[in-house]
Amino acid sequence: MLRSHTCGELRAENVGQQVTLCGWVDTYRDHGEGLLFIDLRDRYGYTQVVASPESGEQAQQLARQVRSEFVLSVTGTVAPRPEGTVNPKLATGEIEVRISELQILNECDNPPFQPGAVELPGEDLRLKYRFIDLRREEMQQALLLRSAIVKGMRDHFEEHQFIDVETPVLGRSTPEGARDYLVPSRVHPGKFFALPQSPQLYKQILMIAGYDRYVQVARCFRDEDLRADRQPEFTQLDMEMAFVEMDDVMGMIDLLVARLAKDLLGLDVRLPLPRMTYDEAMERFGHDAPDLRFGMELIDLTDLAAKTEFRVFRGVADGGGRVRGINAKGARDNYSRKGIDELTTYVQQDFGAKGLAWFKVEDDGTLASPIAKNFEDELLAAIRDRMQAEPGDLLLFIADDWSVTCKALNGLRNRLGAELKLYDPKTMNFSWVIEFPMFEFDEETGGWTAMHHPFTAPRKQDLELLETDPARCRAQAYDLVINGSEAGGGTIRIHDPQTQQKVFDILGIDEATAAERFGFLMDALKFGAPPHGGIALGIDRFVMLFGGLASLRDCIAFPKTQRATDLMTRAPDEVESKQLKELSIKISR
Repeated sequence: MLRSHTCGELRAENVGQQVTLCGWVDTYRDHGEGLLFIDLRDRYGYTQVVASPESGEQAQQLARQVRSEFVLSVTGTVAPRPEGTVNPKLATGEIEVRISELQILNECDNPPFQPGAVELPGEDLRLKYRFIDLRREEMQQALLLRSAIVKGMRDHFEEHQFIDVETPVLGRSTPEGARDYLVPSRVHPGKFFALPQSPQLYKQILMIAGYDRYVQVARCFRDEDLRADRQPEFTQLDMEMAFVEMDDVMGMIDLLVARLAKDLLGLDVRLPLPRMTYDEAMERFGHDAPDLRFGMELIDLTDLAAKTEFRVFRGVADGGGRVRGINAKGARDNYSRKGIDELTTYVQQDFGAKGLAWFKVEDDGTLASPIAKNFEDELLAAIRDRMQAEPGDLLLFIADDWSVTCKALNGLRNRLGAELKLYDPKTMNFSWVIEFPMFEFDEETGGWTAMHHPFTAPRKQDLELLETDPARCRAQAYDLVINGSEAGGGTIRIHDPQTQQKVFDILGIDEATAAERFGFLMDALKFGAPPHGGIALGIDRFVMLFGGLASLRDCIAFPKTQRATDLMTRAPDEVESKQLKELSIKISR
């Protein structure tokens, strides 16, 4: 080993010891008269090392040459810092290393930014020079947290007798969700492998094969448009259990969440985690992954809107739409007319709302707004009562179809919750949303699509609805929600071929197409498939939420940009014509 200790290891009890440290130059200060101070850094911490006349001329000369991010080896004696110079912010702040020998292991060109800079450069520059960005303490802490979360997950499932099984990365394309990443086969010209969007079918096969408790930290790939909390390649904790019902799978994850929260955040989480149905979540919060760290629930006023002469409300109510609102308690004076105009633009541009109606509750309890003249006093009193309005409140309303009211009010609620500081950002809230619809109607195709995936089992009491009323059919599906983000999703699977084909029929997948796409699964279901179900937890999402990070890119070592490119390696890139020829591929420009 080139070093005897790390830069975060030495303490007062090490005074007098001769040590060797290796690391990067974080800062350096020349105090003149041969006295030079260097803060040496590695991922474990910082140690102040000092070159003085006692260090010798050679060490002093080398110390004068160092610059930021040079890589050094320093040998010297641990000494207490002089009185008045102790740094209580550092774990090593009571000591320093007085240099007897110094080596420059490698120099560094002038870096495009300093890892310790208070103001960071743009993200593109950080991603281009990721090897420097990863030296930042915040990035190191994020990756350490990631490692701890993965270890905690592995330990939990090992203690519960799960078997870690790797599933293939090169499989066949079974289009039923996002676009696949395709890999051409050289051995089979014109044919392609697909990178897995998830190990879904493989883990079902493992249950049929008798491995009743499977787990895997799986790499998954989806060729879809990106955003702050989405990446083309991501990692999930994938698990499956046989001979179980929905409560068994959710109970296993409850224990995992409580363990991680306690071990990593010091939080005691009460079990079982609270649950609400999809219908309740959409009605109360407008979203299937509601942020429960604060209230401000959605309130329906469609019946009252039908009684008013205000055309916007009345027209929507008579046309089958919804008029819904939220009460921003005590926020009347937080938003001027200009501020409300900004909120209006927000719901229009981001969620397609036609507009935003509002009332401010005056000190005498009256509702003030340019639209108030369109409402009778009795109706205004009814709105005030329905909204539980008090002096100082700001009431906001969306009148539109069901979908728009959900999206716009959920977005508005989340924005106001953050702007009004209605919750502590460090607070963690864990909950379940259950009983999702089995199907969604696709207006473009005029047919049904699976809300989760085609292998999701319906509730037992809804089996008959598969043939009579698919819109009312509810699934044995469950999503884990953390702070308003979906952190994982799972279902109980269909384990008999007859029910599976019924679902395929609703989705427009006939027997021939099912045999072509999923023949191996349909065959396996005929050979003793047990009841089974599982879940996939987004590891990247867990790290982002547990670490309080704003983006998935801050918790992945080498992420892609929103255009699915790697700025550091410049991938994707063109390849040699020889490679294309071997794969029987011709580029059309």
